Amino acid sequence: MLLRFVLAIVAFAAAAVMIAFGIAQRTVFLEPDRVALQITAETGDADYLVIGPEALAAYPGKQTLTIDGEGTAFLAYGRTSDVLAWIGDDEYAEIGYDAEAGELTARVVDPTESDASDGQDTDDADEAPATDSPATDVPATETPSADAAAPVSPAGSDLWLDELSEEGTLTTTVDVPAGVSMLVASGSDDPVPDEVAITWPLDNSTPWFGPLLTGGAIAFLVGFALMISGIIHHRRSRGPRRNLPKGGPRRARRTRAQPTPVVEDTPAAGERGGATGESRSAGRRALIAGVVLVPALSLTACSAEYWPTFEQAPATTAPATVPATVAPEEADADAEAGSDAEEAESVEPAVTVPQMELIMRKLSDSAAAADEARDPALAAERFTGPALTAREANYAIRGVLPEHPAATAIPAAPLEITLPQQSKAGIWPRTVLTIVKNGDDPTVAPSSLVLVQQSPRDNFKILYAMSLVPDADPPEVAPASIGAPLVSPQSKLLVLAPDQVAAAYADVLIQGTASQYAELFETEGDVLLQQLGPEGQTATNETLPATADATYTTQAGSSPPIALATNDSGAMVSVSVTQTEKVTPNDGGTLGFGDGQPGGALSGFTGKSAKGVQREIGIQVLFYVPAVGSDEKIRVLGWSESLIGASEVP
Repeated sequence: MLLRFVLAIVAFAAAAVMIAFGIAQRTVFLEPDRVALQITAETGDADYLVIGPEALAAYPGKQTLTIDGEGTAFLAYGRTSDVLAWIGDDEYAEIGYDAEAGELTARVVDPTESDASDGQDTDDADEAPATDSPATDVPATETPSADAAAPVSPAGSDLWLDELSEEGTLTTTVDVPAGVSMLVASGSDDPVPDEVAITWPLDNSTPWFGPLLTGGAIAFLVGFALMISGIIHHRRSRGPRRNLPKGGPRRARRTRAQPTPVVEDTPAAGERGGATGESRSAGRRALIAGVVLVPALSLTACSAEYWPTFEQAPATTAPATVPATVAPEEADADAEAGSDAEEAESVEPAVTVPQMELIMRKLSDSAAAADEARDPALAAERFTGPALTAREANYAIRGVLPEHPAATAIPAAPLEITLPQQSKAGIWPRTVLTIVKNGDDPTVAPSSLVLVQQSPRDNFKILYAMSLVPDADPPEVAPASIGAPLVSPQSKLLVLAPDQVAAAYADVLIQGTASQYAELFETEGDVLLQQLGPEGQTATNETLPATADATYTTQAGSSPPIALATNDSGAMVSVSVTQTEKVTPNDGGTLGFGDGQPGGALSGFTGKSAKGVQREIGIQVLFYVPAVGSDEKIRVLGWSESLIGASEVP
C-alpha cells in the first residue's frame, strides 16, 4: 500500500518535471523565429541597386525584403547574368554579404572600369584579326546615353521572373533560387531607394515539446491512478470494527442523575470534521481540475513542429567516389569532359519556363489589344518580320472590309513545347521556339511561335507565327531547362542546310513532284502543297474568266531562317516564302480586283487595268529537317498564309 503512494509521488514529480521542461521550451528557451540584416547603401550617382545572390542566400529560407527610399520603389528579380546584362554599362550599387562579419555590404560598381581592367590592351585588340561571328555571339550593349535626362525604367522587361512597385516602402516575401539577383530602381526621376532590409525565417521548432507534454500527462494520470488505488486499498484494509476485544475498556454507564450533555453546532453527518472536511473537498476539486487540465494541456502539443521527424533523405543514385584505377585513355576522356563541363556551365537557356509563361501572357494581351484596335504601331511592339507584315496587311484589309477574318489570335497557355536557345551569359540576340495550345478553344490548332529578343533591353517579338498541321508529330527536343543550340544556317549536318530550305520548298510549290528537291520533302499529305502548289494553282485558274490568265512565281522570303536542334541531331527550321499571283487579260481588255475583294481593300486600287493585277501571299512554314544519313524526309509541321501585298501589275 505504501509503495503505491511512493510510486504516485514519483509519477507526479516526473510529470511536473516533464511538463515544466516542455513549457520552458516554448517560453524561456525558445529561439528567435527570424533573423534580419539591414543596410543603408551609398549609391552615389547610380540609378540602380543590385542585391546579389550571396546576400539573398546569407541564410536559408524565404527572403522578406523591405526597400525604402524617396518616391516610388521598383523591384524586379531575374537571373544574375540577365540583370547585369540589362544594366549594361550603367553604374550601379551592389549589395553583398560578408560571411565573417555577418553583415551586408555595399559598393558602387562601374562596369566600364571593370571591362577596361579585365580586357586586353587597346593595341592588342586593334591587332587582333577580324572574325565572322554568328548573330547569336554578338554582345548586346545598347544602353542609354550618358546625357539622358532620366534613367531607363526596367519595368516590363521580359528578363524578369517577377516585378512589383510601391509608393514609399516596398515589402515582399520571395523564395529565389541560387543564381538570382534583384534589381532595385526608383521607376522615376527620384533617387534609387537605398535602405534595404532582408529577413529570413529561423527554425525555432521544439520537436520535444509534444513528447514531453504528452509524457508528463501520462505520468500524471499514472500517478493519479496509483494514488486512487492506494486510497481505496487503504480504506478496504481497515474495514468496519464492530466487535471489540474482551479485555478492552468499557464505557461507564451513566446514572439517571447525570444530565445528558448538549453539544451545540454539531456538524451534520455529511460535514464531519469541520474545516478538515472543507480542505478535503478543496483537495478533491484541485485533483479533478488537474485530471482535466493536464490532458487538455497535452492536446496543445498536436502541431507537427512540436514533434520530432525521422524522415530520411532519399538515397542518391550517383556514384559516391570516382574509381581508383583509371586507364590513361579514360583519364584523357575525363579531362576533356571536364573542359566541356566548364564550358557548359557558362551556357544557359534563353528563358526559363516561368519566365516564358509570363512572356506569353504579355504577348497574348498585347496581340489582342493590337488586333482589336487594328493598330500597326501597337503590333510592332510584339511582332517583327513576316509575322508583323501579315498583321499589318490584315489591319489594312479590315479597315476597309470589317467582315474580313481577323488574324489568328496568340494564345497564352498552355505551353506544349518550350525550346529556348542555348546561349552564353550576356550574349544576344536570343531565340525561343514554343508550341502553345489554345486553352479557350481546344478545337483550334496549336500555334507554333518563334520569338526573338535582339538585346537585353528589348522584349521578345514574334518573328514567325504558324498553326500546326493535324497529326504534326513534332520531334523530341531537349527540356526547357537545358535548351537547344541554334543550328548554323549553312550547316552541312542536315539533309538540307537551313538557308536552302525556303528556296527548295518554293521550287516544289511551283513544279510539284517535278522539282529537283521534291524527293527531299514529304509531299504526301502536305496540305500546304495541295492548296498553294500546282494542284491549288490549277483550281484557282479554273475560277478565272476565259479572258484572263494567271501565272505564279514563288521565292524564299527575306527573313532569316531559324533552326533549333532536336534530340536526333535534326532541326526544327522556320522560314518564309512569298508567292506572287499575276492575273492578266488575254483579250486586250482590262482587269481589276473587283468589289469587296481583299486585294482591292489592301492596295486601294479599285479600278481596272490593261496590265492586270497581282497579289502577294506571305507563307510562314515550320519544317522538321532530319540529319544527314536519316531515312526520314523533310516534312511540314505547321504553316500560315496571308495576303501581304496587292497592286496593279507594274
